[in-house]
Amino acid sequence: MKIKNVLVSQPAPVIAEKSPFHEIVLKHRVNVEFHPFIKLEGVSLKEFRSQRVDILAHTAVIFTSRVTIDNFFRICEEARVTIPETMKYFCNTEAIALYLQKYIVYRKRKIFFAEGTFSSLVELIAKHKDEKFLLTLSEPHKPEMPLAMEKMKLQFGKVILARTVSADLDAVDVRKYDLLVFYSPSEIASLTGKFTLGENAPKIATFGHGTAKAALTEGLTVHVMAPTPEVPSMTKALDIYIRKINAGEEVPPVTLEERSPDLTFIESSKYAKGRRVRTAARPGAASGEQASSALKKASVKTAGAATKSAGK
Repeated sequence: MKIKNVLVSQPAPVIAEKSPFHEIVLKHRVNVEFHPFIKLEGVSLKEFRSQRVDILAHTAVIFTSRVTIDNFFRICEEARVTIPETMKYFCNTEAIALYLQKYIVYRKRKIFFAEGTFSSLVELIAKHKDEKFLLTLSEPHKPEMPLAMEKMKLQFGKVILARTVSADLDAVDVRKYDLLVFYSPSEIASLTGKFTLGENAPKIATFGHGTAKAALTEGLTVHVMAPTPEVPSMTKALDIYIRKINAGEEVPPVTLEERSPDLTFIESSKYAKGRRVRTAARPGAASGEQASSALKKASVKTAGAATKSAGK
């Protein structure tokens, strides 16, 4: 069966032509639609206070999503917490780091970003062991980052800023699609909680070990999985899979390792010192290089203020 219609469990891109899925549409002449299977709801001020988290007792905040950024600054406003100029921010991608400009003057803060992988974010954080980190999370969340920070013996606290709930799927008919794409275990739970998938169920693509494991636990067959060392992105994995299937090739289902690669990384890492790390300043500012501690040889980009500020 050829792949003609794909449903992605993500919000529709604002500009379709700039989405990485647009290349899939053009290259394979398939129809790609978007509909989130979950949504994140921010915690209330009362729920935040019940966690007994003192934001100002920390010197750095870790963000891995725009949702946690939005809710962090909302909670700060509602709780009348003024964030000091000295606060540092660590993000898993450059896009997340740039999103901070919605709330802060970028040049006045020290902002660092990794390359979008778990290992690169851990590597980045490992270079700043003297900070007191606040790890912002949504519920549920993967345990790997807290475990890595515990192993590094970092000073850190955790705060839940959003909770995952199922989205409204009444308008979705999964039977019209040949391939469904999911990015979290919560999306798999939303799928199986709403739909009964029979023998002619759509093919399943998953991003991340936890998502694939959740699908297999629910009795689903996973046909596409990313990231892998050979296929770092979902769109690349889909490109390869659709090309093979539409050419009539047989593609075996995904087989999953019992342990998460991230957990294996945590246990095997020695957090060696002396790696070279590339430092990037705010767009338009100067950049440089510095020696720092890291976990492996891959460079990690960091973004920070290159201009002088009053706090220096």
